[in-house]
Amino acid sequence: MRITNNMMIHNTSKNINGNKGNVLDLNSQMTSQKKIQRPSDNPVIAIRSLRLRTSLSKINQYYEKNVPDVETWLETADTALKNMNAILTDVKTQCNTGTNSYLTADDRNTILKNLTALKEQLYSEGNADNAGRTIFTGYKTSSKLTFMTQEEKTSYKITQNFTYKDMEEFTYYSGRVDMPNTADEVLVTGNIPEIDKESYDRIRLAYDGIDGIESLSYSYGGNTVTFSNGVPDANGNLVYNAVSGNGNVIMTVYDSEDAWAAANNGMKTVNEDELVFIKSTGDLIVGSEIGTELKSGKASFEIDYQKTGFEKGVLRPEYYYNCTDVSDPANPIEYAKFDKDGNKIYEDINYTIALNQTLKVNLQADEIFDMNIYQDVVELTDTVQAAINAHDKVDRLKEMMNEAQYADCKEELQKWLDAAQKEADYADKRLTDQYSAGIGKFDKYLEKLNIAYTEVGSRGEQLKMVEARMSNQQLTIEELKSSNEDKELSDIIIEYTAAYNAYTASLMSAGKINQQTLLDYV
Repeated sequence: MRITNNMMIHNTSKNINGNKGNVLDLNSQMTSQKKIQRPSDNPVIAIRSLRLRTSLSKINQYYEKNVPDVETWLETADTALKNMNAILTDVKTQCNTGTNSYLTADDRNTILKNLTALKEQLYSEGNADNAGRTIFTGYKTSSKLTFMTQEEKTSYKITQNFTYKDMEEFTYYSGRVDMPNTADEVLVTGNIPEIDKESYDRIRLAYDGIDGIESLSYSYGGNTVTFSNGVPDANGNLVYNAVSGNGNVIMTVYDSEDAWAAANNGMKTVNEDELVFIKSTGDLIVGSEIGTELKSGKASFEIDYQKTGFEKGVLRPEYYYNCTDVSDPANPIEYAKFDKDGNKIYEDINYTIALNQTLKVNLQADEIFDMNIYQDVVELTDTVQAAINAHDKVDRLKEMMNEAQYADCKEELQKWLDAAQKEADYADKRLTDQYSAGIGKFDKYLEKLNIAYTEVGSRGEQLKMVEARMSNQQLTIEELKSSNEDKELSDIIIEYTAAYNAYTASLMSAGKINQQTLLDYV
């Protein structure tokens, strides 16, 4: 094969361009410190780089965004639960103080002021939010857990379910001394009420100030008794007859305990086969015979009622019960807390904190706050106020004993004083009993709260472990990505120098190719 000058020139030019291309590639690597500039430079490196970048992007999303969001949410919940624990502990402390039978008037006033303040704070922590999202309201993160203002026209139809375990013995006190203001009034001793007490089983609704009961039913031993469509009696109180089951049972609904007493000759009594409901307190009071049957039969109850008007700071019913907001009758809003089988509908908010791993961040209100807490505190404050009022009557009557205008009616005045003293003694006994029972109740509320607090803490520990693992994964993937894509500058310089020398040498050798031809030897 004959090698021509053109062939030599062509090959030389090709080799020079190749060397020049190597210099250019290494120059680009020196600038970017990357092994390749485009996928075609090395498809294997390009594919591996794409996979590593995708993995790193996911890890960054979890580690730098999702995990901090979860951490903030759990920290907010932790703080709210700590504050709630402190409030409930303070209430329990007041209960311990209230059990002291030697309380002075100042002591009672102090307890009343403290309980009133704590009642206002009670559920406020439930409105804690994380970045504008309320953390204890399930999916309704844009709504508050409590009523934020006094809502007099807001009206709900509520369905509540109970069992025989919710029945508790409660003492009702009859008779209240209406202070005489003149000697003539003192002489009318017939106005002195009989002071007495009776204990019954009761079920207390979540709210007081009820508009009325729409229906009530209880079931036990295969027997269901249903009440609906009450008929007014002679005094205007609604009387419900059982429309199914035991037709001998009746339920009478009174506006208040005073109305209940007025209908029974001043005494708060319940017949053995009777139910009594007090709208002002939300109490369903059970006669002794029925109560025994319901307990032995392990009865369950369902009560449908309507309430209009809610105080500021009270828990909203939609977070606890199936209910309907009927404030606008033309546009009712239904809320479902339980399905048709009575199972709770969970509204879990889950964050993806790692590949194929999620963490529930929220607790729902009913897992933390018991609806009975507010009613218990209200009863405690009412009990303290009743004791204060009763002792004020005793003090005033004692003062009247020393006033000249009552000198001729001391015997009658003593009868008033005896009645007032009995009322005060009963008030003290009720206060002691209520606060003794309150210690146990608030222990249970604190136990429930502590379970929720422990749950938040365990999730926080789980998050910390995931965070540590994600940090290690992020570092490992970054190192793999760097190893795949990056190139050491010192290596590039060595390769660049070698390539540049080769390029220079090829230029020098090419310059000598055409210096001599065949003609020089002819």
